[in-house]
Amino acid sequence: MVKYREETLDRTFAALSDPTRRALLARLGERDGLSVSELAAPFPVSLPAIMKHLDVLTDAGLIVREKTGRTVFCRLTAQPMEQAMNWLNRYAQFWSDNLDRLAAFVEEETWPTQPSTPLNEPRSAPASRSRAGSARGQKKSSPPGRKPSS
Repeated sequence: MVKYREETLDRTFAALSDPTRRALLARLGERDGLSVSELAAPFPVSLPAIMKHLDVLTDAGLIVREKTGRTVFCRLTAQPMEQAMNWLNRYAQFWSDNLDRLAAFVEEETWPTQPSTPLNEPRSAPASRSRAGSARGQKKSSPPGRKPSS
């Protein structure tokens, strides 16, 4: 069994839970080494808000910030994302195996190897488990009009 560092996974998934942070990572995936101002340009939030998002991504190890002069550049790092993908792939394999078994079961149950009746003949409905007919009694109601007083 593969051991995952829980706190690393927790930080990775917490960082990925926010749509703005995912969008920041997507921009870095398109063009690595963007400055913070270039990275923040398309977002309708303040630069301090972007900096807080970048802090979360940095703490999770998803990005690295490097300062050159007065400009801070960001780039992606793969290690935490790789651990998260390995963790997710384990469950993807589990579901894939289960769905394969389900498909095999359904195919086995749906398509018998030798049909009992030719395909052009209609099949009869299976017999009911109960042999008793449904006897519904006649509805007893009083005739229309006023009720007799007692």
